[in-house]
Amino acid sequence: MSTDKVENTNSSSMQSRHLLEPLSLAEIERAVDVLKKQSNKITPTTRFVSVTLHETPKEKILNPSNEIIGREADVVLFDNGTNSCYEARILLENEGQLISLEHIPNVQATMTVDEQVECEQAVLRSVQFQELIREHYGIDDVNRVMVDIWSSGYFGQEEERTRRLARPLCFVRADPTDNGYTHPIEGLRPVVDLNLMEVIRIEIYNHYPIPYVDCNYTSDRVTKLRNDIRPLDIVQPEGPSFQVNGYQVSWQKWSFVIGFTMRQGLVLHHLTYDNRSVLYRAALSEMVVPYGDPAEQQARKNAFDCGEYGLGCCTNSLELGCDCLGHIKYFDANMCTSRGELLVIKNAICLHEEDVGILWKHTDRRLNNPEVRRSRRLVISSIATIENYEYGFYWYLYQDASIQFEVKMTGILSLGAVPPEKKSMYGSLIAPQLFAPYHQHFFNMRLDLAIDGINNTAYMIDVEADPDDADYNQFHNAFHIKKIRLETEKQARNNLCLEKSRSWKFENSSVRNGIGEATGYKLHPGENAIPFSSSKAWWRRRASFVDYHVWVTPFDEKEMFGSGNYPNQSQSDTGLLHYTEQDRAIVDKDIVLWYTFGVTHIPRQEDFPVMPVVIAGFSLKPSGFFDINPSSDIPKAIKKTTKECCEN
Repeated sequence: MSTDKVENTNSSSMQSRHLLEPLSLAEIERAVDVLKKQSNKITPTTRFVSVTLHETPKEKILNPSNEIIGREADVVLFDNGTNSCYEARILLENEGQLISLEHIPNVQATMTVDEQVECEQAVLRSVQFQELIREHYGIDDVNRVMVDIWSSGYFGQEEERTRRLARPLCFVRADPTDNGYTHPIEGLRPVVDLNLMEVIRIEIYNHYPIPYVDCNYTSDRVTKLRNDIRPLDIVQPEGPSFQVNGYQVSWQKWSFVIGFTMRQGLVLHHLTYDNRSVLYRAALSEMVVPYGDPAEQQARKNAFDCGEYGLGCCTNSLELGCDCLGHIKYFDANMCTSRGELLVIKNAICLHEEDVGILWKHTDRRLNNPEVRRSRRLVISSIATIENYEYGFYWYLYQDASIQFEVKMTGILSLGAVPPEKKSMYGSLIAPQLFAPYHQHFFNMRLDLAIDGINNTAYMIDVEADPDDADYNQFHNAFHIKKIRLETEKQARNNLCLEKSRSWKFENSSVRNGIGEATGYKLHPGENAIPFSSSKAWWRRRASFVDYHVWVTPFDEKEMFGSGNYPNQSQSDTGLLHYTEQDRAIVDKDIVLWYTFGVTHIPRQEDFPVMPVVIAGFSLKPSGFFDINPSSDIPKAIKKTTKECCEN
């Protein structure tokens, strides 16, 4: 039988509500109400960009006392009427109190979901746009046009510095449910003032015919579906092995708190293994998707999906048996619309267990006694849709105390048009007159380390071959590791090096393992890339986090994002390059690891019309954290002998 179901597991042994749990709907409502009553900044043109938990100071979480700690909220406001951004802090206890309200000059806050919808409506009602699509492409029904909001970015123009702008891409459907992305309107690009919510001009480029390729992917439009797939059920007759209380989770010696923000989406707090701290906070800090086509219509495409769009606000409501499989526990995401109305994304986060093959095995041939343990992992995941692309964010916790993070990229390619019988040097021809520009995806992770405590030290480890002519190396096989202690932020900036099998280790010098060495965890990089755009590219001036794969900084609660607090239309970098120019000491300090990984996407025809998942990520694995394999205590599984299981 199938056991796909929603789990409402509780554990009386776990604490009551944790201080790091996300804001409740009541707390969000109170924060909005306080701002309406205790400030003069909430006007008909004001938008609530984000309402997020102000996280309790780390020292109070790690050193609990009898002190009553009040919950607080951080709010970002943007007034379209005055083109002004504000940050507020709200005490949420009792009736609530406004703690602070500060104007943040010369910035553009994240575009809200409401603005994305309103931007499309502004383009569709533009008389100029209606006339141009009719004149250039013979499109009479504007309701068949799809308008994807794209951030304006900053390319040195005065209007980009002074106005809140978007530069949407437009497509046309052949019918109401058609895959419109296969029909790009390449020659026209509206520019929208989001404060006025009107089209201020329409840029006209090369007039290429619209490709009318009929290629849909929804099940009701695929003419022939496979008929040889049999059901696959995940059965846990005794229920899952995890326990949940609110947003607190415990599983297989792991415990942690699930967080969620309107900007970052899924966050993990206070990860411990067997009551030993490993990570204090882990989340995606920023991402950017730069495109490599220099043509006017394509060259400005570079999306900072966290800071410009808000991953949390774009999170999907997950569906049982489709997005998630097995015995599921869902968590909702509480937020508000840009007008302060409460909004819930149901089932925004999925928690479940997976069998992932063999964890370890050995057969002593002399005793004929095979010992094998299967690996089980806990999955914490969410999926966000940013217009054409989907990004799945998956945290995996393993029984051997390893941590893995993966981004699963899918969705629909951002397509463009080329003239008949032509190709582009800067993209893959996917179908006649339809091409997918070459592009890259870069992700920056902020990992607030707490290896056996908050004071840690970072080391870069290179593997080096011994000299070929050394007397002791007569078999020419010797190699060793070179372990470099990273003293300051600037020294810590570095890249992967395949030739040296480079890795990074993070140790707590005050805690020793059984052989007298410092306990630690090691960063194991996965697939990665370097940016191909010049360092002079406008987008790179705002995204210094792509300059190096690894950065290490001392903890500062104000340094949360790889491209700074407000990357939308930012004119320069206020993120990692700015942070690390201070060149602060990082030895035996409360340190933060920032890891950047990327994918270079040269699209294939098989990525069309919808793209199979592309995966990238990294792992953190214990290295001297234990004296022996921590998963050696897993009991041996009962051998299956039923005919259905073991039939040849």
